[in-house]
Amino acid sequence: MKSNNLQTIYVMWLREMKRFLRAKSRVISTLAMPFFFLVALGFGLKPSSSLPGMAQTKYLDFLVPGIIGMTMLFTSMFAGISVLWDKEFGFLKEILVAPVRRSVVVLGRIAGGITTALIQGILILIISLFMGFKILNPFGIILALLFMILIGIGFIGFGVAMASIMKDVQGFSSIMNLITFPIFLLSGALFPVTNLPNWLRPIILINPLTYGVDGLRASLIGFSQFSLFLDLAILLIFGLAMIILGSYLFSKTEV
Repeated sequence: MKSNNLQTIYVMWLREMKRFLRAKSRVISTLAMPFFFLVALGFGLKPSSSLPGMAQTKYLDFLVPGIIGMTMLFTSMFAGISVLWDKEFGFLKEILVAPVRRSVVVLGRIAGGITTALIQGILILIISLFMGFKILNPFGIILALLFMILIGIGFIGFGVAMASIMKDVQGFSSIMNLITFPIFLLSGALFPVTNLPNWLRPIILINPLTYGVDGLRASLIGFSQFSLFLDLAILLIFGLAMIILGSYLFSKTEV
């Protein structure tokens, strides 16, 4: 049984990877928006002394971890769209009649989604290095990869959960756009969360991406507004909750 579960996870992972590698236009379009933000904001704004505790830090250095978080968010959330495509083309029906647990299928999708999101996040990091971004501690890259994975797990699980209750691709895309932009803008990706009005702070503090971006900044440039332990704990709880929710809703999917 264990070998069957691992084989199922591998098959779902491999399918997501093949889909990703064949859709070159998808990769380019996904990277276009983060690159635009890096160029427009990173070069458009001069070194800022208004960042708390970062008087001598370039805004680009502050921005890059936020843009990596944005890349992980958008790529991960839209990973759920593959569930709807599989519904439409009948592949999901074949999966659901197979003698495997649906939670295992979800884990396979999450594994594939994390891999593709991680590739794109690393590409943005590499591009930013050529633009002048400086990593304070090279060993922090390992911790940054951990935060990228945790961000991916949580939001892919959420995307799968949403896709499991949606009926069509167009509706899913509209709802995801409505959700992802507020999550991104209220995460501190573009500016310190302390610069936002006090009435927004409760929303910021319940936003999981806030802690993902904060953890990425702590890892790459040594600046954070929360403790690393809190960042990791929130992301772990969020990821576990989304895996459970995604598995439950996917188990209720009917085709």
